[in-house]
Amino acid sequence: MFDSISIPTILVSYVALLFSLSVHEASHATAAYWLDDDTAARLGRMTLNPLAHMDPLGTFLFPLLGMATGFPFIGWAKPVPVDPRNLTRRFTQRTGYAMVAAAGPASNLVLAGIFLALLLVMVKLVAPVPALELRLFAHALLARKVETLQALELGTAMTLGLALCGRLVLINIGLALFNLLPMGPLDGAGILRGMLPWRWLPKFDRVQPWMGGLLIVLALTGVLGIVIGPVFGLILTGIEMVAHVFLGG
Repeated sequence: MFDSISIPTILVSYVALLFSLSVHEASHATAAYWLDDDTAARLGRMTLNPLAHMDPLGTFLFPLLGMATGFPFIGWAKPVPVDPRNLTRRFTQRTGYAMVAAAGPASNLVLAGIFLALLLVMVKLVAPVPALELRLFAHALLARKVETLQALELGTAMTLGLALCGRLVLINIGLALFNLLPMGPLDGAGILRGMLPWRWLPKFDRVQPWMGGLLIVLALTGVLGIVIGPVFGLILTGIEMVAHVFLGG
């Protein structure tokens, strides 16, 4: 099982995951602060320091085990505490909480766009010949191991930079899609709750405590991948089209 472990790939992937989770949680805290709830800020959660957000299981054990074994890993950080009673009265309490919930996935989508643009520019600058641009882009984005890029002999720093950008794009898309699922304790549940009619809320709130366990079952049985996979694939198709336009393929 561990014969094909690639230490550079694990390190690059883990750095990308830590950064992405830190931005995600800091975005929740910052959105709450902007909406007048300073609970997370007072607890030191409005920061990009990963130590403030790390969960022993979700940010350390499970992701590293997944990366080492090749199984799809699930990464999470400590939830950011939000007190809806403190949120600004410019919006309803439900709307304010939904805005705080949406800040996390939104930050991941923004990061994915930023690092996709950076990856495209880097490929354009370093590809040995134009004919290799799309191949290099595909390797940087989709290669399972950093060693695949090393074979192109671009230098250690550039190889790691390309691999890191590629991992940041994929991980942030994955985090955004996963967290948008309308199942407590994911952000999608908070977003959906802010949009549902009042008469539906009692039933919605009644089933949410069970959603965490259901989420684990769906992940372990592979159903979660079946649900998210097609959307992820559609996004990758869009990225491929952008790459063809930008790189002239």
